[in-house]
This record gives sequence, structure tokens and C-alpha cells, in this order.
Amino acid sequence: MNHWIIAPVVLPSLVGALMIITMRGDLLLQRVANVAAILALNAIALALLWSATTHGPEAYFLGDWPAPFGIALVLDRLSAMMVALLAVLALAVVLYAIGSGWDRKGAHFHPLLQFLLMGIAGAFLTGDAFNLFVFFEVLLIASYGLMIHGGGATRTRAGIQYVAFNLFGSSLFLIALALIYGVTGTLNMADLAAKLPDLPEGDTALLRVAAVMLIMVFAIKGALVPLQFWLPGTYANAPGVVAAMFAVMTKVGAYAALRFGTLVFPPDLPATGDLLSSLILPAGLVTLVVGAVGVLGATTLPRLVAFGGIASMGTAFVAIGAFTPQTTAAALYYMVHSTLATAILFLVADLVTRRRTHARLDDTAPPIAQAGLISALFLAGAVAMAGMPPLSGFIGKLLILDAFRAQTALVWSVVLGSSFLMILGYARAGSRLFWKASALEAQPEDPRADGLAFTATFGLLAALVALTVLAGPITDWMAETARTLHAPESYIAAARLGQEG
Repeated sequence: MNHWIIAPVVLPSLVGALMIITMRGDLLLQRVANVAAILALNAIALALLWSATTHGPEAYFLGDWPAPFGIALVLDRLSAMMVALLAVLALAVVLYAIGSGWDRKGAHFHPLLQFLLMGIAGAFLTGDAFNLFVFFEVLLIASYGLMIHGGGATRTRAGIQYVAFNLFGSSLFLIALALIYGVTGTLNMADLAAKLPDLPEGDTALLRVAAVMLIMVFAIKGALVPLQFWLPGTYANAPGVVAAMFAVMTKVGAYAALRFGTLVFPPDLPATGDLLSSLILPAGLVTLVVGAVGVLGATTLPRLVAFGGIASMGTAFVAIGAFTPQTTAAALYYMVHSTLATAILFLVADLVTRRRTHARLDDTAPPIAQAGLISALFLAGAVAMAGMPPLSGFIGKLLILDAFRAQTALVWSVVLGSSFLMILGYARAGSRLFWKASALEAQPEDPRADGLAFTATFGLLAALVALTVLAGPITDWMAETARTLHAPESYIAAARLGQEG
């Protein structure tokens, strides 16, 4: 048994608690502890990724209680990849927060970030549906604290809306879990995968109701139409550094949909059939259109990036919703790409809004400091999000289009048409912000250097470039990951290890 599997959950929880108990009021000590903990998390995530690649799925049973009675954490290639992505993004976010001074605007930024990491990592690693709900609630509480970091009436209203939508999702989640437990007597996902094929025919109706409720929950978490209304206002009003961290939170919904759709409710399950695909795929297409139109019509830079995030989630859900190994591999690559690209643009939006008197997309504001660097970052992020060459967004969308080559022209039309709208929207925003003559005039006096903030943002861009340059081996790795997801026998065997009878 690999005891390091629990480390991404235990480490942030211990460090966060230690910050609150012993480092209250000492910002420097909190910064040092947070950076050290996240560096350690990166090292652990890399080791777990290597272990999952070389040894296959492994399980950790808390208290050595056997499945399905005890709490199980399961490491496989997908969960290891998502934990590694979380660790990389967290390092960039904490460096940006320190460099920009955002962590000074509230008393508990650093412990809240650690508890958020605990919740997200736990959601990726858990092998139990109820504990997925528990970790959802942990990350919800921490994200609400980060959402209102710095205060303000507008931010508080957006935070309340965010919590209300997610509490509705939590209620649905509990009802769905109650139905599943009533029908099967278990919530261990591997145990469900083993038992559901033999479910009595009389219980299939309840199971289908539970499956639809779970889709709604994942739609809320992943900003899938028609439950995406909370995201633009929430992300646009959150501090830029927090919104960048939230770029991976929407992927929790996509991850959960992919995990349940390949393990618990696979397309060949008689009780549900293609129910998940018939709901997720059309919703993903509509989400992509809504996001692209929002990018074209956005009036502020943060809202532009937020709608870009909605479009990226629509693209990911389109690929996930087909539930084939080829589309799943494309979805995995695009999820990594969109997380990095969305985070870059949120950090760029923060760099811009902290240098202007307003966040509107117009050319009436005075010139900003470091306009050349910021415009270069915006250009790179916009190219990546719109899916233009040469960055990884183009490769990700090309993989998705190739995966749907023999199925439907509708997907091609929506993906290409939305990309065109997003190109227009980003070009309009960039020209108004940076490429007008007035935007590049002499810079204001006493500009903030923000060296560490720029370093963190360019670090994310470097990761995006690496994802592009190494696209060949990375897509091969993700194709093998997709194959194991659609043939989950090894996951089931590992997660039920030690089960009696």
C-alpha cells in the first residue's frame, strides 16, 4: 500500500491548521510555510504521477478498514494527473499572490488556500461517492472565503450567489447518493461498478433518477448550461489571483463526470445506457456557444475571461460526453490546456485592472505600466484560449475534431464557429486595451514592478508551451490513460482490495 497517496490531503490540512494556530498575524511566516508546503506538494504529485504510470492503480484504506465499509483513496493515472495539475497551478498562484500583495488584503489567505488544496486533491483521489461530496463541501467553504477576500459589497453579493448555487448542488448530491445507497447498499465507486450490472430491473428507474441528479451536480460544478449562471459574476468579481485558482475548480465537475461516466455509469450499463452522453454532449455544445457569445459581448476584461472559461468547459464536456477512448484522451489534453490558459488570462486581467481606474474594455483610460509585457501575456493567453496555432489550444481542439470526424458535423460546426467568435472577442478586447496608440504612450510614474507576479504568470505560460512542444508523448500518455478509464478492471481490483467475501 502506498501511504503517500493520502499526502496531498493530509499535508494541506495540517499546514492550514498550523497557520491558523501558530502563525496568525505573521504574514512572512505564512508565506514561507505556504510556498514550502506547495513545493512539497509538487514533489509528491510528481512522485504519485510516476507511480500511477508505472504501477497502475493503487488504493489507500484509512484505518485499514476494507472496502466498501471504510474510506478509500484511489490513485490512478487520471487522479494523479489532476493532482499534479493542481500543484503546478497552486505554486503559480501563491507566488503571484505574494508578488502582487493580494495576500495582504485579508487575514487568512494562505490557510484558506491550503484548505482549498485539501478539498480539491481529496475530490480527485477519493474512491467513495460520499467522500466526494465531503470534499466538495470542504473546497466550497474554502473557496467562499477566498472569493470574498479583500471585502467589498459587490464581491460579497457574488459570493452569496456562488454559495447559493453550490448549496443547491450539494442538496441534489445528497439526494442522489441516498437513492444510490438505497438501491445498492454501497457508495464505494469501485463496488458500485461491480454491482450495478447485476442490479434488479425494478430498481433501474431510481438509478436513472440518481444519475440525472448527479449530472446536474456536475453541471453546477463545471458551469454547464443551463446551470452556468453563477460563474461569470462570481469569477469576474473574485480577486484575479483567486479566479486563477478557481480555473481548476470547474475541472472538478468535469473530472467527476468523466469518472462516473466511465466507472459507475458506463455506456454499456443496461440500467442507464447512453443517458449521460445524451445529456452531457448537447449541453456541452450549448455551453460552448454561450461562452463564445459571452466573450464577444463582454464589457469588462474579467467577464471576458470568465466567459472564456465557460467556453473551455463546454469544449471539454463535448469531448467527455461522447464517452469513447479517443474523445476522452482529447478531453484530458484539453482540460490541462484550458486550466493553464484560463489561469493566465485571469492573472493578466488582474495585472490590467490593478493599473486602471476601471475594468471596462475601452480606450479611455490612461496608459498602464509594463504595457508591453502584459500585452504579450494577453496575446499568448488569447491565442491559447481561442484555439489558434501554435499553442496547445489548437492541438486540443484538433484532437477533439479528429475524435468526432466520423460521428457528426454538428460538433465541427459548433467548435469552429465558436472559435471564430472567440477570436473576434479577444481581438476586440486586445485592441482596445493595448493596441490603440494611446495604450503605449509614456508609462505613469512610479509603476509597480510586480517581478514575482510576472514570473508566476510567465511560469504558467512556460507550462503551456511545454504542453505544446511535448504534445506527442503527452497525448500518447493520455491515450493510454483513456484506455484504462474505459477498461476499469484494474481500478476496481485495486479499490476493492481487502474486501471480505
